Amino acid sequence: MKRRFTILKLTVLSIGIATLSACGNQENISNNNIAERWYTEAQVTQGKVVFGKNCATCHGDKAQSLVSDWKQDLPNGKYPAPPLNGTAHAWHHDKAQLLRSINNGGVTLGGTMPPFADKLNDAEKLATIAYFQNFWSDDIYQRWAE
Repeated sequence: MKRRFTILKLTVLSIGIATLSACGNQENISNNNIAERWYTEAQVTQGKVVFGKNCATCHGDKAQSLVSDWKQDLPNGKYPAPPLNGTAHAWHHDKAQLLRSINNGGVTLGGTMPPFADKLNDAEKLATIAYFQNFWSDDIYQRWAE
């Protein structure tokens, strides 16, 4: 009986140590400085609708761009709409710059994007950013957040 109790104590102790070790490792994994995303799932849902109506024609339905080489000028000499899904340069711009691009468009910069300052309200603009940032990998989002 005493031997069974000792084996039971050792088993429980081993399980407890293994559980604590796993928790410690999990804490390190989930606390690896990944920035929490600023937007909500509701904003992403709203952004999908707004993006679909206003942006997808040029940027693609999943913000992937509609041209294979977005760095190459179009035949008219204008820049094509770049991907916004984290594979191009959008992640180099902070939220204020992204909002300026939405508000002012890209015509003055050599692109064809019209301004949306008077076409979308502030919530729709933020939802649009949330939608395309939702495609960004954690790594890209982390670099953007820094």
